[in-house]
Amino acid sequence: MDDPVQAEAYAAADFDAAHSRIVDAFEACFPGAGLEGRVLDLGCGPGDISFRFAARYPACTVIGVDGSSAMIRLANRRRADDAVGERVRFVEGLLPGAPIPDGPYAAIVSNSLLHHLHRPDVLWQAIDAHADRGTCIYVADLRRPQDADTAGRLVSEYAADEPEILQRDFYNSLLAAFTPAEVEAQLAAAGLAGLSVEVISDRHLLVHGTR
Repeated sequence: MDDPVQAEAYAAADFDAAHSRIVDAFEACFPGAGLEGRVLDLGCGPGDISFRFAARYPACTVIGVDGSSAMIRLANRRRADDAVGERVRFVEGLLPGAPIPDGPYAAIVSNSLLHHLHRPDVLWQAIDAHADRGTCIYVADLRRPQDADTAGRLVSEYAADEPEILQRDFYNSLLAAFTPAEVEAQLAAAGLAGLSVEVISDRHLLVHGTR
């Protein structure tokens, strides 16, 4: 999403409930984790989830990474005014090769990045490279529906009130997403087969576990 109009539309969309569930679900996956230290947010977009993690876990700093300069500009604009902005930092860069600071990381999280990647293995390689023993890994993404008609129905059900540009992006993203079986094969190839893959809604899957 390097197009500034597209990035602004995404940042302005109402993801409050969805992003709150991401942080709540992380806490449910890792109860009592009491995170301290660094959290790495891969594919952070305009930073909303990064800020939510910083607010939920006050002993953490969050590093958000995204390949879109438009998204990073929006994230840094918010950082200047947000109450937790001093504990959030954003890095522009594509996987592989993004200038991700060295760990250790208490957690690595990612939301809706996987389906954007031409080579999904680069996400798992980045996680493998930056996760230490005990790092909490949490990757949420869309899952591909059985056909284009189902994708269209999901867009009508969940994005009918969004701008046309976001409806189109959602439809294309559904068709670009992976099935749970495909993600399990990706994890096995990356040496991360110990992570769990779950279907969590009619359009989402979740990968979670510790290194």
